[in-house]
Amino acid sequence: MPSPDLNNYLSYLLASANRTMSMGLGKAIAQEKMTEQHWRILQVLSDENGRAMGELAEQVLMNHPALTKNIDKLVSRGLVMRNTSPEDSRKVLVFISNAGLAMVQRLTAQVDAHHQSIYKVLGVRKTEQLKKLLDDFVRDSAMHS
Repeated sequence: MPSPDLNNYLSYLLASANRTMSMGLGKAIAQEKMTEQHWRILQVLSDENGRAMGELAEQVLMNHPALTKNIDKLVSRGLVMRNTSPEDSRKVLVFISNAGLAMVQRLTAQVDAHHQSIYKVLGVRKTEQLKKLLDDFVRDSAMHS
C-alpha cells in the first residue's frame, strides 16, 4: 500500500514552511552568532518595557526551560538583564540592554533582507495573503481551543 502524500496535510506543509523560514533566518543572522530564538526574544524586549518570564515565553513561543537557557546565554553576552519587579520583589523581569538594542538594530537589517527574499519568491500580494491567512488561522485556533 503506498504511503499518503504528506503534501496533502496542512500540518506537514506548515512544518516544512517553518523549517524553510527558520533555516533562511538562521543563515541571515548567523554572522552575529544569534539564533532565531534569540532574535525573537530581543525583538520583543526591544520596546524596553521588560517582561516577566511567563509573558515572554508566551510571546516568543518557547517553554520555560528553553527560555531560561536562552536568557542565560543572552545575559552572558550582555544583551539582556534580569531585575526584580518594582511591584513584586518575588517576580523577575527581563530587560534588554543597550548592547541588546544595538544588536536588534543590526539584526533588523538582516531579518528584513531575509523577508524581502520571501517577497521576491512569492510576490507582495501572495506574501501578504499568506501572512493574513496564517494570522487568521492562529487567532481562530486560539479562540476554539
